[in-house]
Amino acid sequence: MRTLVFGDIHGGLRALEQLLERLKVNPTDTLVFLGDYVDGWSESAQVISKLIDLSESNNCVFIKGNHDVWCEDWLRDGTANPVWVQHGGKETLESYSKVSKAERDEHLRFFQNMPLYHLDEENRLFVHAGFTSMHGVEREVHPQTFYYDRTLWEMALTMDKRIEPDSDRFPKRLKHYKEIYIGHTPTLYYHKYEPMKAANVWNIDTGAAFTGKLSALDVNTKELYQSDTVTHLYPNELGRNK
Repeated sequence: MRTLVFGDIHGGLRALEQLLERLKVNPTDTLVFLGDYVDGWSESAQVISKLIDLSESNNCVFIKGNHDVWCEDWLRDGTANPVWVQHGGKETLESYSKVSKAERDEHLRFFQNMPLYHLDEENRLFVHAGFTSMHGVEREVHPQTFYYDRTLWEMALTMDKRIEPDSDRFPKRLKHYKEIYIGHTPTLYYHKYEPMKAANVWNIDTGAAFTGKLSALDVNTKELYQSDTVTHLYPNELGRNK
């Protein structure tokens, strides 16, 4: 039995399908997706349909990301946030142009049912972006923090690597959890093309929306799986490289 955590997909169905094939996913695997399934490449609606199908064969957890919130708003009431349209929403709207009303309604229910974070039996936290409360996710005041915050990752990056989790100097925000898995901030920002670890935080977003790859990590063994560079899978598109 494996627990596999996936980085941000951003409409890259070809990358997702390639990665699932390389993982040789079987029904005993638990699949945790960190959000941002849409916006970027041309197959956002198709990614959602694929994930819904996948949930019928596997135990899946679909965390909600900020791009998913924008898409959910549009599916619910037709509101297309201008910021969203400029940051991949245009491609998502186009991907839904031939999707039936019934399927759109199914996708809306899918988005509405997404949790903002997941805590597993091993006390591992999975969240799209981060959280700010020193008391942990249960005490977070603003839900938007879960899909927008970058301070958790920024804090982890600046920490002295010699500070152990049982030290009084280890941040209380991080002490609550054995490990924390996030997306949202592409590792490409740090010129890294694989998941990064800082303190007990793992960043799995390896820039699939841009010039990176889609990544999945076995959280028990830390074995890494990746798609090809997504720009090579969509050679006639720009994704979010605009």
